[in-house]
Amino acid sequence: MKVLNLQCQQQHQFEGWFASEDDYQSQRERKLVECPICGDSTILKRLSAPRLNLLTSRLEPQATVAESSSLSQAVVPFEESAPVPVSEETHIAWLKMVQHVVANTEDIGQGFAEEARKMHYGETEERNIRGQVSMEETRSLLEEGIPVMPLALPAALKGSVH
Repeated sequence: MKVLNLQCQQQHQFEGWFASEDDYQSQRERKLVECPICGDSTILKRLSAPRLNLLTSRLEPQATVAESSSLSQAVVPFEESAPVPVSEETHIAWLKMVQHVVANTEDIGQGFAEEARKMHYGETEERNIRGQVSMEETRSLLEEGIPVMPLALPAALKGSVH
C-alpha cells in the first residue's frame, strides 16, 4: 500500500492510498484522482516522509517528522496568483456544512430549476432541494426572485455521506 500526500491546483492538501505508484499514475491519467474539497482532478504529488521500521526511526521520531515537514513545505512552489491556503479547521467546517446540506435536502438532479419554480409559484409543496443547473439558469432563477445558492459538491460527497 502506498500512501501519498497530494495537492490540487487550489492548494488543497489531502492524502491518497494506492496499491502502487503505477496504480496512482494510472488513476491520475484517467482523472480518477480528484480533490475531496473542490473536485479538481489536476493533482500534484507532494513529498512524503517515508515510514521505515528501523530501530533508529523508533528512537528519534520527532526529529524525522520535523525535518520532513519543513522540507515538504519548502519544496511546493507557491505562486503569487495562487489562492491563499485554507486551514484544516476551515476544510473540516466546510465539509460538515456540505454534509448537513446533503443530509437535509432532496436531490432533484437536472430537474432542479423546474422544481424550484413550482415550489416558488405554489404549484407544489415547499421542501429543501438540491440539484444541477447552469450558471445562466441560476441567474434566471434569482431574477425571478427564487432564492438559490450555488454549491459545488465534489463527486466524493454526492453519494452517501458518512
